[in-house]
Amino acid sequence: MDKYLTVTAITRYLKSRFDMDENLNKVYLKGEISNLKIHTTGHIYFSIKDENSKINAIMFKSNASKLTFQPKEGMKIMVTGSVTIYEATGNYQIYVNTMQEDGLGNLYVKYQELKEKLSKEGLFDSKYKKEIPKYPKKIGIVTAKTGAAIRDIISTIKRRYPMCETYLFPCLVQGDNAAIDIKNKIDQASTYDLDVMIVGRGGGSFEDLNAFNDEEVARAIFNSNIPIISAVGHEIDFTIADFVADLRAPTPTGAAEMAVPNIYDIKTKLNQLKIRTNEAIYKKVNYLKLYLDTFKNSFMIKNPKLMFDNRKQKLDAIAEKYNTIIFNKIDKFKNYLDKFKTNYIINNPDVLYKKHRTDLEKLTEKIILVNPLNILKKGYSLVYMDDKVIKSTQNIQIKDKLKIKMYDGNIDVYVDNKEVNNDKN
Repeated sequence: MDKYLTVTAITRYLKSRFDMDENLNKVYLKGEISNLKIHTTGHIYFSIKDENSKINAIMFKSNASKLTFQPKEGMKIMVTGSVTIYEATGNYQIYVNTMQEDGLGNLYVKYQELKEKLSKEGLFDSKYKKEIPKYPKKIGIVTAKTGAAIRDIISTIKRRYPMCETYLFPCLVQGDNAAIDIKNKIDQASTYDLDVMIVGRGGGSFEDLNAFNDEEVARAIFNSNIPIISAVGHEIDFTIADFVADLRAPTPTGAAEMAVPNIYDIKTKLNQLKIRTNEAIYKKVNYLKLYLDTFKNSFMIKNPKLMFDNRKQKLDAIAEKYNTIIFNKIDKFKNYLDKFKTNYIINNPDVLYKKHRTDLEKLTEKIILVNPLNILKKGYSLVYMDDKVIKSTQNIQIKDKLKIKMYDGNIDVYVDNKEVNNDKN
């Protein structure tokens, strides 16, 4: 009996062998999706099959949320993941980490490279995002001229905001020439007097949307002077155009809803403003009416003569006050004038004249006394040599030529002899 194993035991043994096999820890697998089920939790359950076999697969929400496309039944895919055994059923399955559409590997790599390049250049930065106007008058639409996208955009705009004008710039949205056509139509629309521009298309595979992953399209969106809303594919689809645009919409219909307000919301708001304005006016009128009634019933209004009597009495008081000030000023100047008129000098100007004359005579006498010419009249003289006054015999030598200044003239002399007075006292 000991040789028999339980189902659980053999399943666990096989699972351990799978888990220890390095070749199964990271598997690159391609095939076709079947039995697809997207759970409400966000997990994706499906099978991957080829012509002869199939394997169960599960992609948990953490990885599924990173997908850039919507998995569909029968879609050819390439996945990476780990293969193991699910103990409850004993079936082997693959836990998928990444998934991409088969045949688009190179496109996806180019997409990631361009995304990284433009991000480093700053084309995705929020500081460059232009604000979408709240009440646009003219909207440009860059998309295919036929198809659900243009119908949904125009019908949504006309329903929500019928006064807005729309201008279609038809272009290819997929294929080899689509990118350059989209770029040219964005440039063309940028020359028009538009308030906002919608650029996009309906849903499709990653390959179908690839025209919106073009570098020229991205730079045309970035360089546009008109705010741009991108509307490419479905909500789970992300393109380079979405990252560069000023606003990204999940769908073309969503772009139209973001571009224009709802006329019914505006009407509701206007009605609310009308009600609030009427209430404010009513309150103001009632307040003014109450104020007017109070004014009409005031004592002064009913007794206007008393109001004038009070004002007259106040005016009399002011007049009396200023009269008093004026008369005081007049009295002050009158007293000053009386003092000036009785001043001794004013009444006796000869006294002042005689005093000044006496002072002048005394000053003249002093000037005469100190005048050096008058001193010379008394017999004194000044001795010069070389235009310098000689004060001592020590400054004179025998045979020096001297000039003697006297009262009535000068004489030149030569020193023949000199006597020095040693008694200096």
